[in-house]
Amino acid sequence: MANQDKFASLIGSERPEPSNIVIFGANGDLTKRKLLPALAHMHRWNLLGPHSRIIGVVRQKWSHAHWVNYVHDELLNYFPEAVLNPPSWQRIAEKLDVVSGDLSDMETYRKLAAQLHANEGKKNALFYLAIPPAWYETVARNLHEAGLADQNEGFRRIVVEKPFGMDLASARDLNTRIQTYFDESQIYRIDHYLGKEAVQNLMVFRFANSVLEPLWNHKHIDHVQITVSESLGIGYRAGYYETSGALRDMIQSHLMQVMAMVAMEPPVSLDADDVRDEKMKVLRSIRPFASEDIDSLTLRAQYGAGEMDGEQLKSYREEDSVAEDSCTETFAAVKFYIDNWRWSGVPFVLRTGKRLPSRVSEICIRFKQPPQHLFRMDDSSALNNDLVFRLQPNEGMQLSMTAKRPGLGTELRRVNLDASYGLVGSGMPEAYETLLHDVMLGEAGLFSRADEVEECWKIVEPVLKAWAAKTEIATYPGGSFDVPGMDALLDDCEGGWRDVSNVE
Repeated sequence: MANQDKFASLIGSERPEPSNIVIFGANGDLTKRKLLPALAHMHRWNLLGPHSRIIGVVRQKWSHAHWVNYVHDELLNYFPEAVLNPPSWQRIAEKLDVVSGDLSDMETYRKLAAQLHANEGKKNALFYLAIPPAWYETVARNLHEAGLADQNEGFRRIVVEKPFGMDLASARDLNTRIQTYFDESQIYRIDHYLGKEAVQNLMVFRFANSVLEPLWNHKHIDHVQITVSESLGIGYRAGYYETSGALRDMIQSHLMQVMAMVAMEPPVSLDADDVRDEKMKVLRSIRPFASEDIDSLTLRAQYGAGEMDGEQLKSYREEDSVAEDSCTETFAAVKFYIDNWRWSGVPFVLRTGKRLPSRVSEICIRFKQPPQHLFRMDDSSALNNDLVFRLQPNEGMQLSMTAKRPGLGTELRRVNLDASYGLVGSGMPEAYETLLHDVMLGEAGLFSRADEVEECWKIVEPVLKAWAAKTEIATYPGGSFDVPGMDALLDDCEGGWRDVSNVE
C-alpha cells in the first residue's frame, strides 16, 4: 500500500474509472515492450480498477489460454516482478481477454462489441492502435460502424501512435478520415516524449517558480539546444527508416513538440485546449524556411562505418534492407527561429542522430554570458550558465554555475547543481504509464491536437522537399559526433554544442 500511495502522489491521486483497454496489434513489438509492462505497473499501483480488462486483438486464432500465456511470457521478459509474484499475476490474468480476427472484417468488431457488453462493470473503452498507420482509418471506420465509437454507455477513446502522416497532405487526409468516425475530443495522438518526467516538469519549473520566469526570454537566453543522441543503429527498422529518416522520425514528430513546451506562454489554465492553444501560438510564430536559407539552417548526414567500445560498426548503407545508394539521413539538425516578443533572435537548435557516442536526451537552455568578464577563464564558454533538463539517462535537472576554486587565487571552475527525479525504492512512472493514465482520465494536455500535427508538417515541409532533391549525403563515422558542418550551425551561438558524449 505504501508503494501505491507513493506512486499515486507522483502521477496524481486521481484514479481512473474502470476501463476496457483494447489493444489492436496485441502481439506486436510495441505491445510487448511498452504497453504490457506499463499496464502491469499500473495494476501493481491499483490504477486500473477491479473491473478493468485488457483485451488483445490479434489476427491469429488465439484461445484465451494462448493470450494469457503470451502476456505471461512477455512480462517475464520486460517486467518479471509482475509474474514472479503469483497473487499479483493471477489478478492480472483475470483481466485478460482476447479477440481474434482480421482488422478489415466486421465480424472482428462484432465479437469485440460482445466482449465489451459482457463486462459487468463500466462500458468505458480505450482503443489503442499499436498497428501500422496504414490501418488507422480501417480500424476507426469499423469501430464506428460497429457502434463502438458511441459514448452513450461510457467513454470511447482512440489512441494512435506516431508517425501521424508522412507529410502535410497525408497528415491532413488522415486527420479528416479519423475525425469522420471519432470526435476530435476522443482522439489521442500519443507522443511518448511528452510523457517523460523531465518534459512535464518544464511547465512546473517555469510557472511555479517566480525566480526563473523573468529570465525566460531573449534578453537573458542566448539559445536553446534540444538533443536526442542514440548510440544504436537502425536495427530491424530499415523498412520504416528508409521512407522516414531522422527529420520525420524524431524532429517533426517529437522534438518540435518539446520545443513548443519550452517556448510557450503561460496558459490560462491547465485544461488541455488552453495548453495546446499556447503551443500552437509558438508553432505559428516559427519563421518559415526560405529555400535560400535551408542549407545554412539545416544539416543532414548518414552514419558510415566506425568503431565503438572496440566493436566495428557497419555503415548505414550496409544495414539489411537499405539501398546501396540510400541518401536517407540518420542525423538531422535544424535551427528554428520563433518570431515573437519573447524569443526574437533566439535560435532553437534541434539535433538527433543514430550511431552517436552516447544515448542521451536533453534540453539545454544556455543563458548569455555576463556583460563584462571580470574574471579570466581558459575556456570562455564556461562563463555560460546552462539549465539542462535530462530526459535520459538519469532524469533530472542540472544548472551549471561558475564558482571560485578553493585556494588563495581566483581560479574559476564550473560547478553543477543537480536535482534528480529518481526516488530510491519506488522508481519513476515510465512515459507510457503516465500517458495511459491520462487517456483513462480524459486528460489530453500531453497529446497532440490535429492542428498541431499539421502545423509541424507545414513548417518542415520545405526542408523535406529540399533534402529529397539532393542525390548525395555527407557521412560521419559511426560512434562519433564528427558530423560535417555541425559546428557551423552554431557559429552565432555562445559556447557551441554542449558535450553530451560522456553524460552520466
